[in-house]
Amino acid sequence: MAQTPQTPPALFDRALLHARQRRAQAQGAVGFLLDRVAEDMSDRLAAVMRDFHAAADLWTPGEGLADLRTRLPSIAHIALDAAGAEKLPFAPESLDLVVSALALQFVNDLPGVLAQVRRALKPDGLLLAAMLGGDSLTELRQAFATAEAECEGGVSPRVAPFADLRDIGALLQRAGFALPVTDVDRVVVRYGNAFALMLDLRRMGAANVLIERRRTPSRRATLLRMAEIYAERFADADGRIRATFDIIWLSGWSPHASQQQPLKPGSAKASLADAVKKAGKE
Repeated sequence: MAQTPQTPPALFDRALLHARQRRAQAQGAVGFLLDRVAEDMSDRLAAVMRDFHAAADLWTPGEGLADLRTRLPSIAHIALDAAGAEKLPFAPESLDLVVSALALQFVNDLPGVLAQVRRALKPDGLLLAAMLGGDSLTELRQAFATAEAECEGGVSPRVAPFADLRDIGALLQRAGFALPVTDVDRVVVRYGNAFALMLDLRRMGAANVLIERRRTPSRRATLLRMAEIYAERFADADGRIRATFDIIWLSGWSPHASQQQPLKPGSAKASLADAVKKAGKE
């Protein structure tokens, strides 16, 4: 009897994410991370000696990749809808480029979304995306956990779990991408205090959207203790605190016969054992 594929557990309230991103745009979004990613993405695409005629920008907040349209005027921006749906509106083999900036970290079914992108790409089509991952906001996570444990006797989800570099590389391979590549751009930002960091996160539309988030207002004592612990553990000599953002870059190609192929097992003309023996005699 065939097994029904399991639906991955939903971690993020994507409808709330949509609402918070719209509020951030209306109030004047903080865009230094998105600006950095947009500039880097333009540089990375400039190094690809290809013309892209059918491209899509997947869920990048606001107008984050607007400058990219000067090179790709036909690029379609797929905005996050009010329900936060993860089903993509692409026909099979209809695109030769999909880009995404600081959006995929809030996806509930990332393997499923990557598989949909892979199906939408024409042979030799490219996915290039940047997402938060790794040790992003590790300082805020630790400070909140310690403060809640001290003040309230328990810990609630405050900072989203982030995938690491190895996880993302494995997901690209699982989705069927050829020549997968991942790397990390670590950005350390300094703030006067933890509350200034939290204000920036709200104005990025990136405040807590975890489904299991705490639904009641945080206690004042807990917030003050969190800020105190943050300053004790993660401040520089001048008193300003550090906040880490790990931007994971991922790219992969839809398979095509013209791409480099790994050697078949046993096809090497020289063995590693022979090379080691030869080196030992020299």
